[in-house]
Amino acid sequence: MTTAKMSETLGRIRPTLNYGDFGNVDIIIEAVVENPKVKKAVFAEVEGLVREDTIIASNTSTISISLLAEGLKRPQNFVGMHFFNPVNMMPLVEVIRGRQSSEEAVAATVKLASKMGKTPVVVNDCPGFFVNRVLFPYFAGFHMLLRDGADYMAVDKVMEKFGWPMGPAYLMDVVGMDTGVHAAEVMAQGFPDRMRHEWRNATQVLVDNQRYGQKNGKGYYVYAPDKKGKPKKSVDPATYDLIKGVVAERKEFTAEEIVARCMVPMVNEVARCLEEKIVASPQEADMSLLYGVGFPPFRGGACRYVDQTGAANYVAAADKLASLGKVYEVPQLLRDMAASGKKFFG
Repeated sequence: MTTAKMSETLGRIRPTLNYGDFGNVDIIIEAVVENPKVKKAVFAEVEGLVREDTIIASNTSTISISLLAEGLKRPQNFVGMHFFNPVNMMPLVEVIRGRQSSEEAVAATVKLASKMGKTPVVVNDCPGFFVNRVLFPYFAGFHMLLRDGADYMAVDKVMEKFGWPMGPAYLMDVVGMDTGVHAAEVMAQGFPDRMRHEWRNATQVLVDNQRYGQKNGKGYYVYAPDKKGKPKKSVDPATYDLIKGVVAERKEFTAEEIVARCMVPMVNEVARCLEEKIVASPQEADMSLLYGVGFPPFRGGACRYVDQTGAANYVAAADKLASLGKVYEVPQLLRDMAASGKKFFG
């Protein structure tokens, strides 16, 4: 974007401290603290100050849209509109349809996202929606690797070689470790059978020690501005000392083991979302992962990855990890594909 274009865009923004200015707007996007009580209070106040046809969209990353709509007089005008960080780089916007969201409200929000230059995908409501719901099992696989003795830097190197722009430890730093811990708690409440664990993970320990990632300069790695002012990561030996109480003695894992233990939980959850119709199609699922979390582009997305691997080969590899817990349990959709030789594409 040119400097002139940036200035033109910024010139359209008019800050206000007066709710009265909301009286004649078509859509409002909320981005207050990720707390349902606070959000509900804001929505109730705003709804009484806007036109009857004004759409209210929440930028929540994990909280159920149907839950947030409780108490609203016009829940049909309420949707989710979830942007992804860093917003200037990640093109995806999830438009979340709550139980009472009207098709008109969904369509208008999709149109707005497109006008903003984003790639919208419509998903149905559930904890974490689609992208975060499938991302956090990936983090769970990473945390279990650390618990069992893997070196977080070795995991990052393997997953970056696999094609991710950054490994899971680095990604957690960028997302914000406190944000990650909160989102994981929401996921655990929504899917306790496979996303709740009774052991403390390394990220929780680091957050307890006020390490939040890039936002405060220290997480799994430490950060300092480079010559251009961008955060540059460095290794911090203190990380190992802080997490030593929740990880096993150092153990070497093969690259194949690391990839499987991180990817199987994510791919399984993608299949469950397709089974439950949280996302409409394999195409939209893969697009969401490519544009929302930087899934390795040359692998095409989780569904394309299964096709490339072969469903039967994937299921055989995943079954070897079944003893690690329900997050590794293969959904029926994938078992049926393995048995029939079907593919997601073609």
